[in-house]
Amino acid sequence: MKLALQVIKDLERQELIRSPALGGAMALLFHDEPVVTYDLDVFCLLPKAGLLVSLEPIYAALLDRGFHAEAEAIVIDGVPVQFIPAYNALVTEALEHAESRLFDGAPLRVLQLEYLMAIMVQTNRPKDRQRLAMLVGNATIDNAKFCDILLRHHLLTAWKTLNLAS
Repeated sequence: MKLALQVIKDLERQELIRSPALGGAMALLFHDEPVVTYDLDVFCLLPKAGLLVSLEPIYAALLDRGFHAEAEAIVIDGVPVQFIPAYNALVTEALEHAESRLFDGAPLRVLQLEYLMAIMVQTNRPKDRQRLAMLVGNATIDNAKFCDILLRHHLLTAWKTLNLAS
């Protein structure tokens, strides 16, 4: 994973991505108990290139370096890395508030737990509901911050519908 983090930093230096931060299940390692995952979800901002968002420049740069595509990811040193452009206001805000951390000596940014949870409420996939149930029982959550995020992004009803609130 260390090489993958170095490559992500390289992409940022080349200005192919901005404000990258680890999200998804791998980010939970920094907040709670680990969960099974097979990839790195890297949320990021992309340079403005018209109306459409394209990952082509990222894929081209990585393919030129000898990495290969596998489904929706690029495999870097055996680790599938999925680049997820900020697709709405919640994800953009989450990137703005990402925390700096170290993993095996390599610097990275990680989405804060409350934002990870709000994104899971928003996506509402079965695995997200399962992870949310685990987090409610196990994690130290800043409930005021979480509720504020849910309110500002119109997700409070969705959260209450999940019936997970403690």
